[in-house]
Amino acid sequence: MSFSIKQSALATCMDVSNSVVRKRLPSAICRSFFSPSLDLQKNPKSTSLSVSKPLHISSIEGFVKEKKPVIQCKAYEADRSQPIEAAGEVKSEAAKRVKIGIYFATWWALNVVFNIYNKKVLNAYPYPWLTSTLSLACGSLMMLISWATRIAETPKTDFEFWKTLFPVAVAHTIGHVAATVSMSKVAVSFTHIIKSGEPAFSVLVSRFLLGETFPPSVYLSLVPIIGGCALAAVTELNFNMTGFMGAMISNLAFVLRNIFSKKGMKGKSVSGMNYYACLSLMSLLILTPFAIAVEGPQMWAVGWEKALSQIGPQFIWWVAAQSIFYHLYNQVSYMSLDEISPLTFSVGNTMKRISVIVSSIIIFHTPVQPINALGAAIAILGTFLYSQAKA
Repeated sequence: MSFSIKQSALATCMDVSNSVVRKRLPSAICRSFFSPSLDLQKNPKSTSLSVSKPLHISSIEGFVKEKKPVIQCKAYEADRSQPIEAAGEVKSEAAKRVKIGIYFATWWALNVVFNIYNKKVLNAYPYPWLTSTLSLACGSLMMLISWATRIAETPKTDFEFWKTLFPVAVAHTIGHVAATVSMSKVAVSFTHIIKSGEPAFSVLVSRFLLGETFPPSVYLSLVPIIGGCALAAVTELNFNMTGFMGAMISNLAFVLRNIFSKKGMKGKSVSGMNYYACLSLMSLLILTPFAIAVEGPQMWAVGWEKALSQIGPQFIWWVAAQSIFYHLYNQVSYMSLDEISPLTFSVGNTMKRISVIVSSIIIFHTPVQPINALGAAIAILGTFLYSQAKA
């Protein structure tokens, strides 16, 4: 349907703001959010535009800026309930929410699969240092191939980038190995219950090492976190001190990693995916000599033959799967940081731990006492309250 606007038809629009444009009526401009401005001086007889649907005037605003009167007309299509521009913003926001939802679902699913295969490998092949090294090596190889084939954009880095990345990589390496050692000694669910206490380490390190202060609500949120973790630890049926300390060291290391990352990466234009890839490469270089020194090829070879004889060829798939899914879930988590706020990420991380704890208990038939489950629930609730208090 064609719709025309002529100078005479604009009389009503002009009369509404007559008091504003009385002195300089010829320069009045009627603008819409769906078309170019209409200059009445250049074509005093008629100015027309055509659209496919009838239009309604939603508002008319008159104002003066530097003595130049302007009339602003907003319009929307007959079958819409809001201006065209606003409708586009709503669609964009809905699309962003769907994208974030996909990121979260993928992140949680990949993390659950990784933890399952990682525990299967460690039960049959109790060499956490080599398992940690293989995870980093697999991810590094995947990204090198992606860069070489141009599937992913090669990051533009310099010496300063790698210099600031080094302390982040050291902390990441320690946290990764410590978590793997923990899972080799205790149930996956117990490791993640203790790791839910990471916010407590974050507050303590930030307060005493960096001098940061927090509102009382943040400190109060630490009470259920610490209390829940303690309750879960003392009621754990298969408690192991090495496993407990591994999870605690992992918490501290990942807190330091986040602090170094925030300080060193300000102003760096590297995407989340490439940032984690570079982090994996440097961590691999740091970890490899220590893995050889602590365990060594001879122990690895004996253990490998034993695992193959007990499990069969599918053991090779377990090792490959845990290595691949480790890289993928971390990569997706870093990619999601490009799209969401730290608060949203923190809430998502809390929900991720719940999914891992529940799924591992079901799959591995982990015995859980009611008091132990209560401790886990309190700790996770405290983590959620902490994320809200820091908002």
